[in-house]
Amino acid sequence: MFLRSVSLGNLAFYVFMVFLATLGLWDVFFGFEENKCSMSYMFEYPEYQKIELPDKLTKRYPAYELYLYGEGFYAEEHKVLPLTGIPVLFLPGNAGSYKQVRSVGSIALRKAEDIDFKYHFDFFSVNFNEELVALYGGTLQKQTKFVHECIKAILKLYKGQEFAPKSVVIIGHSMGGLVARALLTLKNFKQELINLLVTQATPHVAPVMPLDRFITDFYMAVNNYWILNARHINFTTLSVAGGFRDYQVRSGLTFLPKLSHHPSALSVVSSAVPKTWVSTDHLSIVWCKQLQLTTVRAFFDLIDADTKQITQNPKKKLSVLNHHFIRHPAKHFEENPAIISDLTGTSMWVPVKVSRWTYVAYNESDKIYFTFPLANHRKIYTHAYCQSTMLDTNSWIFGCINSTSMCRQGVDLSWKAELLPTIKSLTLRLQDYPSLSHLVVYVPSVRGSKFVVDCEFFKKETRSIQLPVTHLFSFGLSSRKVLLNTSGLYYDIELLNFGQIYQAFKLNVVSKCSGAKEEITSIYKLHIPWSYEDSLTIAQVPSSTEISVKLHIAQPESDSHVALLKMYTSSDCQYEVTVKTSFSQILGQVVRFHGGALPAYVTSSVLLAYGGQLSSLFSTGYCLEYAAILDKEAKPYKVDPFVIMIKFLLGYKWFKELWDLLLLPELDAIVLTSQSMCFPLVSLILFLFGTCTAYWSGLLSCASVRLLSSLWLALKRPSELPKDVKILSLDLPFLTVALLVVSWTTCGALAILLSYFCYLFKIVHLQASLTNFKSSQAVNPKLARSEKKPGHYKDPAARPLWLSGAEAEDSLRMHSVVLNLLGWVVLLSMPSLVYWLKNLRYYFKLHPDPCKPLAFILIPTMAVLGNTYTVSIKSSKLLKTASRFALPLAVAVVAFGSAHLYRVPGFAFIPLLLHALCNWM
Repeated sequence: MFLRSVSLGNLAFYVFMVFLATLGLWDVFFGFEENKCSMSYMFEYPEYQKIELPDKLTKRYPAYELYLYGEGFYAEEHKVLPLTGIPVLFLPGNAGSYKQVRSVGSIALRKAEDIDFKYHFDFFSVNFNEELVALYGGTLQKQTKFVHECIKAILKLYKGQEFAPKSVVIIGHSMGGLVARALLTLKNFKQELINLLVTQATPHVAPVMPLDRFITDFYMAVNNYWILNARHINFTTLSVAGGFRDYQVRSGLTFLPKLSHHPSALSVVSSAVPKTWVSTDHLSIVWCKQLQLTTVRAFFDLIDADTKQITQNPKKKLSVLNHHFIRHPAKHFEENPAIISDLTGTSMWVPVKVSRWTYVAYNESDKIYFTFPLANHRKIYTHAYCQSTMLDTNSWIFGCINSTSMCRQGVDLSWKAELLPTIKSLTLRLQDYPSLSHLVVYVPSVRGSKFVVDCEFFKKETRSIQLPVTHLFSFGLSSRKVLLNTSGLYYDIELLNFGQIYQAFKLNVVSKCSGAKEEITSIYKLHIPWSYEDSLTIAQVPSSTEISVKLHIAQPESDSHVALLKMYTSSDCQYEVTVKTSFSQILGQVVRFHGGALPAYVTSSVLLAYGGQLSSLFSTGYCLEYAAILDKEAKPYKVDPFVIMIKFLLGYKWFKELWDLLLLPELDAIVLTSQSMCFPLVSLILFLFGTCTAYWSGLLSCASVRLLSSLWLALKRPSELPKDVKILSLDLPFLTVALLVVSWTTCGALAILLSYFCYLFKIVHLQASLTNFKSSQAVNPKLARSEKKPGHYKDPAARPLWLSGAEAEDSLRMHSVVLNLLGWVVLLSMPSLVYWLKNLRYYFKLHPDPCKPLAFILIPTMAVLGNTYTVSIKSSKLLKTASRFALPLAVAVVAFGSAHLYRVPGFAFIPLLLHALCNWM
C-alpha cells in the first residue's frame, strides 16, 4: 500500500538520493588513507595506582577517581608517596577510559630511563566512569569541578620536595580537552595551576551534535570566557586534530580561535606534524606512536634545567611547540641556537660553480665542504635549493660572509631547513641574504652508509606554476593539467581558486623517468598557508599517484595566500599533474560538515506532510497515504526562501533590533556563516536528503506496524474495530499519571519512550482490527456492520461516534504521519536515556534532565492522540489552525534547529498538541 501511493518517478528520485547519500557517507567513513599509525606498546606491565582523595570529595563525586600510572620498577617505587617528577594530568573524553594514558605515559617513562631519570614525568589520569558527555552535557560542569580538586590533590603529593611543582601539564582527549579549558570559568580557579594544555581531537568550536542545551550552554560559557579574557590567559595551548580519518570529530572543530591577545595557542592537524605525518582516527590519536613520541620529545625540551619543571617562559614554550609540531629543521631544539658556526678542522674545500649539482656520499673518510659562489648566480637566479637524504641532526648547510673561497666561520642555515620523511631540504631566496658570498654544504665522514646531497639554483617563475582548479559543477567530467618539462628538484603548483570547504578534487601525478637504475622517491606536499593542515604523499617513481585535495578550514576573506602542491621531485623524471572535481568527495564534505543537521531537515519535511494531512482532512474530509502527502507537501521552496529572507533582513540594523526586542535566538544560518560553513545550495541538498530520509523512515514505520499487527493477529484472537470512539478511556488517566511519575522520579526520555510504545501499541491494535475487518468483509460481503446504521438520537451531539472501516483506514493514514514525527522526537530524546542507563548504579534520577519539560507535555498529548480518530476531529474548529501551524514550524526547525538539535522536539510537539486539542475544540 505504501509503495503504491508513490509514483514511479518519485520512487526513482528517492532511490537516487539514497545513492548520493551513500557516496557522501562512503567518503566520510572510508574515503581516507589507511591507518599508518604504529601501535605503542608497554615494555612492562602497566599499573594504575588509585590516589586516595578526601572523603568529602569521594561522597560528592562517587563515580569519579584519580589514578597514577606506572610500570615495573617505577610503579613499585612510587607506591610510597610523595613524588619527585613533573605532574601530567590526562583527561579522557566521551566514553573514554583513564587507562588511555598508558601510551604517552609509557613512552615518557622510556625516555626518562634513557637519561637515567635526570628528569621524569608522573602521569595521572582521571576516571570519569566513561561517561557519555558528548550525548549529555549535564555533567560537564561536575567533571570540571572534580578536575580542579584533582589538580590540588596532585600538587599536595609533592609538598616538601626540593623542586616541588606549582602547576600541572594537562593532556585532554576529545571532550576532556574542553573540560580542561572550562577550568578557567570556575570562580575560585587559579590559572597558575596549569602550565601547558595539550588537547587531542577536542571539538573546541562547537559540539559535534548539540543534543541538549547543557552542552551548548557549556560551550558558550567556555568560548565566551576565552574570547573576553584572552589577554589574561597565561598558559600555552596546543590543539592537535586527527585529520580526515577522524570522522567523529572533524578537524575544523578542533582549531582554537585565533585571538590577537592570546598568541600562545597553536592548532595543527596530525598529518602536518613533523615526524608524524599521518592522519589518526578519534581513538588512535591517543596511542599513535609517531604522535606520542613527538609529544614526549616536546615535553622533555620544555623542562627548565634550574627548576626541573616545565618552563614558565611563554616564548620558549611556543618555540618548542613550533619546533616539534609545526616546522622541524632536522636539529635538536636549542633555546638560543648558535647562528655563527666554526668551519674548521682538517677538511677538504671543493668549489662548485655549476647551477645544478649532485653528490653521492658513500664510506667517506674525509670531511668535505662544497662551496657555491653566489655572485654569478645572483645575476641569473632568484633562489637556491638544497636537499640531503642524510637525516641526522647535525648542521649541514652554511653561508659564508664576504669570503673568496673558504671561511672559518659561517652562518648556520640548517635552522632554516625543513625535515621531510625522506629528506631534509632548504630553499633560500637569494635577495634575503645579500651579505652571503658563498653557500657551503658540509658532507661529514661516514662509514657504511650512503646518502645523496643535491643543490640547484633556479628562477622562481620557472618553478612556480599556476593550475586553476576545475569548477564545482563540472562533476569530474573535465580536467586541467600541467606538464613539468624541466628537470628540477622542487616545484610549487599554485592551486588557484581553491579555498572553500565545499570544494574537493582529485590530483593525479604521473611521473615518467629515464635512465633511473635505483628506486627514486618523490614527495608531494599539499600546503595550506592559512591553517596547519598540510598532508604529505610519498611516491616511488615512475608511478601514477592520486591525491585527495579538500579542506578542514575555509580560507579567511582577509587571506590572499594560495594553496600549494609542493613537489620534491627527481631530476631524472618528468611529471604531469592533473586536477579534476571529485563529486563523491564534495558529497562527503556536505555530510562531514552538515550531516548533523539532517534530523532537523527530516523533521521539517515530516511537519510539512503533517500539516498537509490535517489540511486535507479539513478540506476534503479524508487523509492521503503518507508517501502521497509527503510528495505533495515536502517542497524546499516552502522553507528555504523564508530562511534566506530572514538572514538577509538581519543585515539591516532596524530588523536586528526588532529581532532582539522579541528575544528571538540567533539564526543558525548566521552561526554557520561565521564558521565559514555555508555551501552553495547546501540547504537545498540537505532538504532533499531530509525528505528522502522521511520517506524511507515512513516506509519502515508503516512496514513495522503491519508486521506487528500480523504478529498480534497470529498470537491473539481477532480484534474488532471500536464500536464507540472515546477520547478519554478509563485507563488513560492512570497510564498518563504513571508515566509522568516515571518522568519525575527517573528520566524524562524514558517516560517519553514508554509513552511512544503505548501509542505504537494502540496503532498496531487498530491496524490489526482493520485487517480483521477487511478479512471478514472479503469472506462474507453481505455482512454489514451495525455501526453503519446507528439509532436515532434527539440530540445529534449526544450520538456516540461509530468507526467504519473507511474511517479506521483514514485514521491510520493520519497516525502514520504522527508516528513518524514522534519517532524523530523520541530519537532526539534518546541520548539522555542512554546516559542515564549507563550511570544507573550511581544515580537513579537524572539531574539535570533536558527532557523532563518536554515529557510533561508530550506524554498527555501522546495519550490523547492514541485514542484520536479522524471522525472525532474533522469537524473541529481548531483543525484549520492546526494545519496552518505546520508550515511556520517547519521553517523554524530549519532556522533554529539545524545547529541546535535539542530545539527540534520543542517545535515538533506544537502541532501534536493542537491535534490533540481538536478533540474538544
